[in-house]
Amino acid sequence: MNKNIEQKLLDKNTNPTSMRILVYDFLKQQQIAMSLSEIESHFYKADRVTIYRTLKTFEEKGIVHSIQENNTTKYILCHDECDEKTHKDWHLHFYCKICKQTTCKEDFTIPQSESSAYRIDEIRLFGKGICEQCLEESLQ
Repeated sequence: MNKNIEQKLLDKNTNPTSMRILVYDFLKQQQIAMSLSEIESHFYKADRVTIYRTLKTFEEKGIVHSIQENNTTKYILCHDECDEKTHKDWHLHFYCKICKQTTCKEDFTIPQSESSAYRIDEIRLFGKGICEQCLEESLQ
């Protein structure tokens, strides 16, 4: 498994250090966006600064995208199409007011312009409401 992660990092021009492999592997297992503190809590005796630098490198290289939620930054893996110039996360970032989790809703996307007169590198679309699971639980 680490060989696959190493290759993904190399494909994104990122040196596959031990911490980067561990952080990537952890994020790959998540279905929700996570803050630095949430990520850090899963690593025993890991240096917060190292995790932060890893996330910033990942963001610069198109490996993760960040989501601003209130005064907190959360991170989630990008698709393989993202790169150093363009994050192609043109979908709704959804915050559930009940379970307090942020997810990507890829069924709600922003159409991309075919114009070559300009280039959009990033769009941030954020919604708040009640997620499917919490809504279902409230009906029971």
